[in-house]
Amino acid sequence: MQVFNTVAQFLLSLTFLVALHEWGHFIAARLFKIRVDKFYVFFDFLFPLPNVMNFALFKKKVGDTEYGLGWFPLGGYVSIAGMVDETQDASKMSDTPEPWEFRSKPAWQRLVVMLGGIIVNIILGILIFSCLTYKFGEPFVSKAEANKYGIVARELAKKVGFQTGDKIVKINGQDFEKFDDVLKPSALLGDQTTYTVERNGQTKDIVLPKTFLNDLSSKANKGKFIGLPSKFHVYEVVADSPASKAGLKADDVIVKIDSIQTNYYHEFQEAVEARKNKATEITVSRKGQEVKLNATISAEGTLGFQAQQDNFIKSDTTTYGFLSSISRGTERAFEVFFLNIKGFGKIFKGEVEASKALSGPIGMAKNLFGSGVWDWVHFWEVTGLLSMALAFMNLLPIPALDGGHAVTLIWEMVTGKPLSLKTQEVLQQIGTFLILALTVYVFYNDIFGNR
Repeated sequence: MQVFNTVAQFLLSLTFLVALHEWGHFIAARLFKIRVDKFYVFFDFLFPLPNVMNFALFKKKVGDTEYGLGWFPLGGYVSIAGMVDETQDASKMSDTPEPWEFRSKPAWQRLVVMLGGIIVNIILGILIFSCLTYKFGEPFVSKAEANKYGIVARELAKKVGFQTGDKIVKINGQDFEKFDDVLKPSALLGDQTTYTVERNGQTKDIVLPKTFLNDLSSKANKGKFIGLPSKFHVYEVVADSPASKAGLKADDVIVKIDSIQTNYYHEFQEAVEARKNKATEITVSRKGQEVKLNATISAEGTLGFQAQQDNFIKSDTTTYGFLSSISRGTERAFEVFFLNIKGFGKIFKGEVEASKALSGPIGMAKNLFGSGVWDWVHFWEVTGLLSMALAFMNLLPIPALDGGHAVTLIWEMVTGKPLSLKTQEVLQQIGTFLILALTVYVFYNDIFGNR
């Protein structure tokens, strides 16, 4: 069920975003009276080969446009008459442009058509984040509340110098108000991020090394940086696991691993990880009574149950009115956009390995919806994030992407001379090859990469 929920949420989000992106191109083309031959969510051919395995799961022609759902679940497209793209090449076009063709329109109109999908993605991202902000506000734990207890330093945090119980008092020499600021990408993507911590009455600066983002992105270190302490109880026991064989039950509270007190979840995790493959005595509180169980910890350092973490640290919520939620929603949307720019900058500088930073559909589904829980609030948060990421990716000046087409149109507007159809076709082929190579790379990375 968890796998189904993960896949279903990812496909629903992707389908929704692709459909609206292509609708942006479609509506802009129709605005300028350009004929649209096809409007497809997913491809009805083996991308990027437009004449191979041509069939659709559904299609219906309305007016001049065929609407359909393709079988190849990677993106989607609109086929605009008189435009060189992944669905048609220059050889299929007549010498004389028809008045309803893309190539017969002024360059500025063609530019609007090419940017239509990006514009819709940006508007959608702003709309989603604005609605979420208006409905739920922004929950947060204050710096003062977090520092009553100190942080939990997980494996990667310990490697760079943090200790459990540290109180973070500054980020890059600046004060902050919310604990979320500690983990914001804007902080982690800095050139030399420095945290000032208070430890045993003294302050200490911890500078993240240049290799930090690579380490944080690896599979081994996922979620192993900084957190806040939380209490916990057993939510669900996995069948045939060490926990199940030992007799652990839902709603049990684990209070000891051997002689070690486990009042907090991180204490429990550290205790079992230190006892891999070892016979262990587990003391639980069950309906007010203390029960002792015996289990052998797995080779991975787990017992085999799903924990429900009970956050006892007080949180607050910043609320927004209608207009202020639009302003804040816009800020949140463009934070995602500009963080993508900064992240790509790190890759091009060689500070982050592409193999650890880039994910394909499999990796994205696991990372974004991997909990397997169908949570509509989380679904829309991720969809808003993906909408802005999709706008950014399509704006890249790569031939075959919207940004690549936009560059050639801006060139035409500046020079007054359009590129020849043959040149456009060659650029399209180069861009398609690059996208195909990237697609193969991220799929391989998702399946076989050591991330």
